[in-house]
Amino acid sequence: MNQTLSESKELLFNKAKDFCEDKGVRFTPLRAKVYQILLQEDASIGAYDILDKLKLIEDSAKPPTVYRALDFFLELGLVHKVESTNTFKACHHFGCSHPVQFLICDTCGDVKEISSEGVKETLERQALQSNFKIMTQTIEAHGICNQCQGTGIS
Repeated sequence: MNQTLSESKELLFNKAKDFCEDKGVRFTPLRAKVYQILLQEDASIGAYDILDKLKLIEDSAKPPTVYRALDFFLELGLVHKVESTNTFKACHHFGCSHPVQFLICDTCGDVKEISSEGVKETLERQALQSNFKIMTQTIEAHGICNQCQGTGIS
């Protein structure tokens, strides 16, 4: 296990590994390295940035390697894609189907996954009124986090 992962991220890494095992899919050493890179980031991270970090520990890494791993994680719900920035963020509560809302700091790039009560229901109700069926829901809100605002409030 990578020494730079905090205890909580190490627990999440092990949970993901067990989750894959329970699903009968392989959490290969290469996938493990990509997942560790995702966990190390507070901000979301692009595929080529992941590749650059992966190349530091895996000389032979190529773009398809990273994209296959990301597709694997997306399919299982272990990561989310932040569409507006074409980046990826590890999910901290995978294994359940849940709507996703992100708070994205345009200054530092930090991405917080939140669950806003009532947002899913309101959106579904409005979609139903428009005869529209929602297949997936991701809401991205861009702004400036407290740290970047200089308030020091967490």
